[in-house]
Amino acid sequence: MLFLRSVAFNLFLYAFTALFTILAVSAALVWPSRLWTVARVWSRGWLRAYRWICGVSYRVNGAENVPRTGACIIAMKHQSTWDTFALYAIFDHPVFVLKSELLWIPLFGVALKRLGCIAVKRGTGKAALQSMIEGARTASSLGRQIVIFPEGTRSRVGAPGDYKSGVSHLYVHLGLPCVPAALNSGSFWPRHSLLRPAGVITVDILPAIPAGLPRRQMFERMTQAIETSSRALAAAK
Repeated sequence: MLFLRSVAFNLFLYAFTALFTILAVSAALVWPSRLWTVARVWSRGWLRAYRWICGVSYRVNGAENVPRTGACIIAMKHQSTWDTFALYAIFDHPVFVLKSELLWIPLFGVALKRLGCIAVKRGTGKAALQSMIEGARTASSLGRQIVIFPEGTRSRVGAPGDYKSGVSHLYVHLGLPCVPAALNSGSFWPRHSLLRPAGVITVDILPAIPAGLPRRQMFERMTQAIETSSRALAAAK
């Protein structure tokens, strides 16, 4: 039954995403102000289907830690595809820092670009960092929530995080508070696995790190907060 439910959900997700990708591109061309609405409806729609088909729901703790006004950096643990797909339903007008290869996906890449996502070409060193800072600065001027996965790639549940320094450079250059966030999505959407076991995905939004701290101090506080909460969530499953 788990296998059949997982297959059914994956087929639905691909078809549903393809449909909404077309809607998103159309909205971007004809009615740009509605693009965010399309993204949010898509995110909420597949999350409902995920709960109905696979029995996986989610909860968010600490939503009050996200500043109500103005831009901020949200530094999130990354364990599965869920982390990126669900956040349009959780946050208001988020802008993602993502790998540039995603923009090559037909139509889907166009939608991501029109949503303001910040593409980073990995392996280009300082050029990639500077491009990320410039894109994030534009997003912050619009009051967006800049979502970045500091590990740069998905990690396995329970594995120690390998955090990159890019997030701390954003923090210093933009002068914004950084909100750490942990989750346990990898327990229910395992990396490189078709199966989607039932349960509750928890997102812990942790107290914000105020702007203005030394870069190293901020980085240490962020990694400690995310890893401590992630270990607790993994143990509580």
